[in-house]
Formats: sequence, structure tokens, C-alpha cells
Amino acid sequence: MKKLLKNATVFTNGKFEKCDVEVTNEIITNIASKIEGKSFDVIYDLQNLYLLPGLIDVHTHLREPGFIYKETIKTGSFAGAKGGYTSIAAMPNLKPTPDCYENLKLELDAIEKDAQINVYPYGTITKGENGEELANFEEMKDYVLAFSDDGKGVQNEEMMKNAMEEAKKVGKAIVAHCEDNSLLNGGYIHDGEYAKIHGHKGICSESEWGPIKRDIELARNTGCHYHVCHISTKESVELIRNAKAEGVKITCETGPHYLTLNDMRIQEEGRFKMNPPIRSEEDRIALLEGIKDGTIDMIITDHAPHSKEEKSKGLAGSSMGVVGLEVAFPVLYTNLVKTGIITLEKLIELMNTNPRNIFKIGTEIKVGEKADLTVYDLEEHYNIDSSTFVSMGKATPFEGEHVYGKCKMTICNGKEVFNDLG
Repeated sequence: MKKLLKNATVFTNGKFEKCDVEVTNEIITNIASKIEGKSFDVIYDLQNLYLLPGLIDVHTHLREPGFIYKETIKTGSFAGAKGGYTSIAAMPNLKPTPDCYENLKLELDAIEKDAQINVYPYGTITKGENGEELANFEEMKDYVLAFSDDGKGVQNEEMMKNAMEEAKKVGKAIVAHCEDNSLLNGGYIHDGEYAKIHGHKGICSESEWGPIKRDIELARNTGCHYHVCHISTKESVELIRNAKAEGVKITCETGPHYLTLNDMRIQEEGRFKMNPPIRSEEDRIALLEGIKDGTIDMIITDHAPHSKEEKSKGLAGSSMGVVGLEVAFPVLYTNLVKTGIITLEKLIELMNTNPRNIFKIGTEIKVGEKADLTVYDLEEHYNIDSSTFVSMGKATPFEGEHVYGKCKMTICNGKEVFNDLG
């Protein structure tokens, strides 16, 4: 099967070029200013469109096995395809938790059967994510992207030290949800101005940056690759910036909602509730500085679908988590690129190059690479409407927001997995 993608503005070799791309079966076989004189099974004229490397998200919740009333491998991975993602990683807060090969096999089988794009599972750090006994790293190492107890922080310092030593031994990263339970005090949104005005219980910033500070010392001493999930506070940015400067093997991520919203923009609805919470404007500005100076390595969605009922109980009663795979790129392009905060090249670095280099998944647009590609119309603009989502989760803080950038086609391993070219 030969495809020709012609006349696109293509991101290749770290820059944009107007050129044609030839795909034979699953491989990119030619990139040139003009390709002609061959017979192709299909030709797409992508004039005025952008051809980008498939987006990569190392932090999603696909909910299978155990919670398929919220999302499935099939629906979640198709949501990724619709948003331009070709590689996503599935967090392990499942039932059963993937803490040994036997449990992990259930998820692997579902991925093999139903995944629309590349899906990489995580193994847990501790058995049952209960923080009391290490999961079987050795048994799972060849099948998982890394190890995480996402949704729960590892409270015990000795347990985290042991986990880092074991992860280092098997050549995998510890991907840490940083949350000190002793500081939560029943909070459910940021302990800031909005919480005080409206009488809500707040989550303090130290509940996040305190464990990061602890773990940086452990990572320094063990030499483990330590990756920090969804950072949201200015203190977290500063701690990680300093640790990187000192040579600690540390990387981190943040999400679109932390970069574009502050706590004074939230409303009394469950679609504004996630963990960690949307923080202050001061925190948001610090996060933007962190992505600009390279402290923050990547932007993830933390796509976390719940049922309509679970998200309909206001800020206090709703489940934590929002969906993001179908809106992340347009939200970021509109708010960060079109406003001049970062370049489009930088956004691709944050959504493909860095996660690809750090976690060794995904591809670039280069001859000989697998064809993981996404086509975007950056001029098409529209209002975000969750009723059109293919994800089973509909809760997004960006409901109704006017954005630019529409995914028109996604190709994964050379196969069209989403096509809206018309």
C-alpha cells in the first residue's frame, strides 16, 4: 500500500518545510519537495494543512480493565486518534491493578484487541497501589513503559527509595504522583482565593511540592530516572529546575488546564475538578516559564474520564478528573502559540520530541521511520463541544471555548485511524 501526502507544511528535521511525504505500508519511504512519477494507491493533497509527527501523551486513563463504564481501551484510544495522538500511555489505577504479570496480561490483551493507536501500559509501584509492598518490577519490566502509583502518592520514604533502586535495576523510570495525604485535610480545589471566597476546602501547594522535594534527594542518591506527574505549583517548577541544574536525573510534565487557567476562572461544576487542582495565576505564570526554559519537558492531558453522574455533583462531590485527548492540541495552539508565548516548533517539542526521546516511544517524520502522522488545519476554528467527543467522558474545563486547529487525519503505523478530510 503506497500513500502520497502532498503539498503539506511538514515538520521534519526540527523545522517546517513545504514538501511531499511518501508512505509505503507502515514506513515513511521518501520526503522531497515534489514526488511524482510513481503509482500510488491513494494521494492526499494537503495544501494549506500541516503534517505533524503523531502526538505522544505519557499520561492517560483508559479505565480498562475494571471501570469500563467510564472509558475503554477502544474509546479512549480512538479519542486519542481524533486528537492527533498516535502513542499514549495508560495509567495503572485499574481493577485489578497491574502489579504483576498475571494482572497486567488482562490489560495487554485488551490493548492488542481494541487499541486504535499505540497504547503503552504502566505497572504499579506498589501492590494494589496501597503503598505497603513493591509490585513485581522484574516480572513486568519488558511489558510496561514505567512504574507509577498514579492517583496516589507513595507516602513512605523508605518504600519510594526501594522502588527507585528496583526501577534503576530494571532500567525503568519511576513516574510519581506527588501528594502528601497528611496535608490534604479534605480539600478538593486549590487552597487559594476562589476557595476562600466561596467557602470551599482547599488543597495546599505543599501537598505537591513537599513529596517532590523528598524524592529529588532519593533520585540523587539512587540514580533512578524520576519523572514527576502533572506539576501545578510554582514551588514544584523551582525545585525541578534546581535539581536539573545539579545533575539529578529528573523529568516532568504538566497539563493544558494548568497552563491556561487559574483558580479564579473555575466554576461551580465538576468539569473544573481534577487532581492536582487548577492553581493560582502566579503558579500558572511559573509553569509557563518552566515550559519556555526547558524545566518542564512535556505536556500531557491526564485524560481522566468519569461517568456523567460522577461529574455532576459540583466541586465538592464530583470525582477528580477531566478529559483532554480531543482538545489538548487546539487549546494549547490557541492559547500559547497564537498568542506568541511559545512557537509551534516548541509545542511539537513538548508534545512529541521530548516524550519520544525520554520514554523511547513514538516517531519523527523521517525516512525509514514508522508513519505515525497527524494532519492539522490550523486555520479552522470552532467552539469546543463535548457532545461531539468520542471519549465516553465529557467533562472538560474548556467546554464552549473558541479554539483554532482541527485534526483532519491521523495515521498510525501507516494506517489511517482517523480521517476527517472530507
